[in-house]
Amino acid sequence: MELNEMLLNAVENKNVAELKELVGDHYPVDVATALFEFEDEELAALLNLLEAKEIAAIIEEAEEELQQGMIGLLDSKKIVKFFAYMSPDDIADILGTIGVGQRKEILGMMKKSDSNEIQMLLGYGPDTAGGIMTTKYIALKSGLSMKDVLQEIRRIGPKTEIIETIFVVDRANELIGSADLRDILASAEDVSLEEIMNDNVLSVRPETDQEEVSLIVSKYNLKVIPVVNRRNVILGIITIDDIIDVIVEEQTEDLLMLSGVSKDEKVGNKISTSVVRRLPWLVINLMTAFLASFTVGMFEDVIIQVVALAAAMPIVTGMGGNAGSQTLSVVIRSIALGEVDIKNDWKYVFNEVGLGLINGSVTGLITGIILYFRYDNFFLGLIILIAMIGNLIIAGFFGFLIPLALKKWDLDPAISSSIFLTTATDVFGFFLFLSLAKIFLPYLL
Repeated sequence: MELNEMLLNAVENKNVAELKELVGDHYPVDVATALFEFEDEELAALLNLLEAKEIAAIIEEAEEELQQGMIGLLDSKKIVKFFAYMSPDDIADILGTIGVGQRKEILGMMKKSDSNEIQMLLGYGPDTAGGIMTTKYIALKSGLSMKDVLQEIRRIGPKTEIIETIFVVDRANELIGSADLRDILASAEDVSLEEIMNDNVLSVRPETDQEEVSLIVSKYNLKVIPVVNRRNVILGIITIDDIIDVIVEEQTEDLLMLSGVSKDEKVGNKISTSVVRRLPWLVINLMTAFLASFTVGMFEDVIIQVVALAAAMPIVTGMGGNAGSQTLSVVIRSIALGEVDIKNDWKYVFNEVGLGLINGSVTGLITGIILYFRYDNFFLGLIILIAMIGNLIIAGFFGFLIPLALKKWDLDPAISSSIFLTTATDVFGFFLFLSLAKIFLPYLL
């Protein structure tokens, strides 16, 4: 029996012991996934049977849509109860999705210190370092001895997200280094924290984009990175689990946007919502398709005389589009990783042009031989060979430069590049192939 069915049976039978056993024996993320299929009445009944700590564990791992559904079924008093078991950054994420009135009510019912902390987090954009950081960390004065440091870790540790990394601050609370718990445990009791700390500590500002943060963490293999203000005072930390979530989110967003789909699009969305998100891009693609159509229309007289051209045209544009997409994917990934920019790396476009020349020659030769035997015409094979080489060079050229240019103009390469690339390979591909056909028309008849 599936987990969602077992949970539903326990809820319907009001079997609290069985329900708690199921929740306790499974990972919270699996429970949250199983609850996604629950109706509101079933979800409400389940929440009434669980304790605040159990609800907190599930809601932390739930998708935003389920989180909102669960929050909407609970009164503010119960929400505050399970918030006591959650980290401030997760609480801020949830409060950021609900109405202002209920948000104020909930914050008003919380401890003043917790409320202020969460309001600070709510002040940062959701896609910034400040928006994803947690304020549960350990920061200790540099002059403390190892004996005092261990006492502080025992006292503060249970309330923090991680204890493996201890941040070191001076008398003005400015971040001056970090220390590994292993080094602390291995040091003598009279050694000061300043003596064993690493003063080469990387940090980010709260307004730093989350994607940039993920690149820094990935590049330097960090488990945690501190967030500091202008005076270098530590405001919070970003842990590796949050960075993994950011990487998955950014990659998913880029993948969807490459297809002209909103990053919030999911299977099962309302038809009206999907139409609003998808139709504008389809209309834009329709306009670019008309450009290709007009290009073909310029050579109607040639196509009428040589019908075989109509069968061969899609091969040229299709191969150009595929080759361009390959280049586009590689370049967009490199942009996301901070490996290329148009100012320093534009010269690598010649690599893609050379690649287009080689790939176009091979695929064009294969296509030309096939068409030669199919239509018994050497010049038709020669035309498609030249056109294929030309269009794959065009695909490499535009596939490399378009995303870099868009990034330079502060536009998202993932959401715009494919439209321009498809237009280039279709229009130039048709024009090149049909122009050659017109030149060699006497040899095709």
